[in-house]
Amino acid sequence: MKKITNSLFYIITIGGFSTLMYWIICKGKGLEDGRGIISKTSENSAFQEFINSLTGNLHHSIGLLLLQIITIIVVARVFGWIFQKMGQPMVIGEILAGIVLGPSLLGLYFPDVSSFLFPAESLGNLQILSQIGLILFMFVVGMELNLKVLRNKAHEAVVISHASIIVPFALGVGLAYFIYETHSPEHVEFASYALFIGISMSITAFPVLARIIQERGIHKTKLGAIVITCAAADDITAWCILAVVIAIVKAGSMVSSLYTIVLAIAYVIFMIKLVRPFLKKIGERYQSEKNLSKSLVALLFLVLLLSSFTTEVIGIHALFGAFMAGTIMPSNMRFRSMFIEKIEDIALVLLLPLFFVISGLRTEIGLLNDPALWRITALIIFVAVFGKFVGSALAARFVSQNWRDSLIIGTLMNTRGLMELVVLNIGYDLGVLNAEIFAMMVIMALVTTFMTGPSLNLIHRIFKTDKEVVNDKMYDLARYKLLLFFRNPQKGTALVKLANSLSKKVDDNTSITAIHLAAGSGLHQMDTDIYEKESFAPVIAEAQSLNRKIISLFKISNDFGDDVVDVANKGDYDLLLMNLEESIFDGTVLGRVLGFTTQIINPEKLINTMTGKEKLIENSLIDNNTRLILAKTKIPVGILIDKDLQKFDNVFIPIFNDNDEFLIFYAQKLIHNADSQISILDQSDKTKNHSIKERIRLIEHTAPNHIRSVSVEYVDEVFLHKQDLIIISSENFDKLLQLKKEWIDKLPSILICSPSKV
Repeated sequence: MKKITNSLFYIITIGGFSTLMYWIICKGKGLEDGRGIISKTSENSAFQEFINSLTGNLHHSIGLLLLQIITIIVVARVFGWIFQKMGQPMVIGEILAGIVLGPSLLGLYFPDVSSFLFPAESLGNLQILSQIGLILFMFVVGMELNLKVLRNKAHEAVVISHASIIVPFALGVGLAYFIYETHSPEHVEFASYALFIGISMSITAFPVLARIIQERGIHKTKLGAIVITCAAADDITAWCILAVVIAIVKAGSMVSSLYTIVLAIAYVIFMIKLVRPFLKKIGERYQSEKNLSKSLVALLFLVLLLSSFTTEVIGIHALFGAFMAGTIMPSNMRFRSMFIEKIEDIALVLLLPLFFVISGLRTEIGLLNDPALWRITALIIFVAVFGKFVGSALAARFVSQNWRDSLIIGTLMNTRGLMELVVLNIGYDLGVLNAEIFAMMVIMALVTTFMTGPSLNLIHRIFKTDKEVVNDKMYDLARYKLLLFFRNPQKGTALVKLANSLSKKVDDNTSITAIHLAAGSGLHQMDTDIYEKESFAPVIAEAQSLNRKIISLFKISNDFGDDVVDVANKGDYDLLLMNLEESIFDGTVLGRVLGFTTQIINPEKLINTMTGKEKLIENSLIDNNTRLILAKTKIPVGILIDKDLQKFDNVFIPIFNDNDEFLIFYAQKLIHNADSQISILDQSDKTKNHSIKERIRLIEHTAPNHIRSVSVEYVDEVFLHKQDLIIISSENFDKLLQLKKEWIDKLPSILICSPSKV
């Protein structure tokens, strides 16, 4: 009855007031007399009026701006994806997308479309948004710099990075001497022009370089650490020099620029001595409260904007202020990563492509319509490559790097990418670079970035040995960064124990991050904090009992697998440890391995479905999230089958072929950190496993009482009963069961390991 009453009330209210409005409008038509209003009653004129209205809306500033942003993002992502599939950094495709949308292609062949999409009067809005994107980007670059690494590797890094700046800078100044008369704006002094050409030659793209290093798996090697440190030192030095150059250009002379430089130095001292300690206290408070409030986010953005505003007013560009604000942010990596996560997507995906298009609209390759201009372009590329590559490589060789590593350092430091575009646009805005030189320099930035990948491949082929030495990072006992992914909080404690056993004696150089994800549906916003606290309570309690610090990372997720893969691949981790969910294996032979009372099935069925990591991934016994994580993570993965793992006194490691060599690394870790007794069952081909035997021999030499080789006959029920853990490769887990099928019920906890995919 109530529903009928509500329906009647709804109909009477809506119908009555609609009728009243229609009556008032009809009566109001009589008020139009004498106002000169022409009635448009024809159907064609009404349709034309509608079309005109749509066109007017499209040309309205906000409508056109939204259309421009949509076009830019789509084209930039498509080109970025194409170049990523070619093994090149996405930034090359994004820069080319800007050139394609500019006068070099779209404006040349489709001028009507270009003038419709990018009319001259609309570019001011794009320019402002692109500058905001650049400010956020430079802020992120500053936050991603690890200043501790700079201090640890200062000597080699300073020599290499400063050589990689001064050599191309000097060559750039020399180049400016030959092209100044014919290719510089009339009002620009030679000193300003030469300094800007020099700094343009000296830039290294730290973000692109870091991405290349990570993708190639050398970011944790000694070589990777040196290159990252050199690039970071290069970035800081080059931006400081750029600030001075901008001050000189704006001031008009060296003497008058001194006032600007003094103000800039005072600003840097103020940021380091006053603002940085204040932010450090804020970061410590956040670390204890584990809550990134909106007020805190607003404060950090305020620091960023005030810093950018100050440097812009001083006369050294707002981007330097953004970069400086990023470098002084609290060093707490969780704090930085959470804040970066808040702004990175909006900066890199939405706003930064606008900068590429602004650069593309300024890049008129058609201006280079003379062979002489292309010869100058080739000369610019040669000077840029020769200066950066030779300067970096020779300096690296001077500080005792071998030729292979020296050439790799030179190649990587020659990467320019987006950072070069930033410098070029500053020069263009200041009127130091004309359109022709700007186009040449953009081509140089593309070429030097594009050539990095092929050059690295060529160096690796030239210096390739019969058997590549195992990556330094695999055998670096001094540092270890672990990521623990748990779904069941109680089972997460076993992962903490395992992580501790792999790293407890090098706690200062080790970090343990535990990630727990919650489904977005069914978890009320008000319950999130409580849920997070309860989920991490057992893990944190276990870490405290072991006197270990642990970083907790909690996320609301609609796709567990992809989110874990994203964190693992982007987080600079050495190893991902995770559990298998018991419910997945209930009723299977693997369930018996896990210690559950289940029905017996034919062991061959398990063996036939678990031959190698690929088939392990495909196995229907494994849930989709675990399968996805195994397939897509680039770092090593350890899957723990936990049967009440408490200690690590005795560990059994079966080795079945040469691919299992990476398991020796875990033996080293356990001996070094947990004083474990390691038993190695070596079933690999006796004629091919010289490297494995050599590594075992080295361990025997340094820790003779902690490692031994056992034969398959020695492995029986008594032996298995004494073991606390078995470590085995995902490729050869089936062979463990093939040795003796009766072991299934006797196996202790198992760590199934996959090597790095890089």
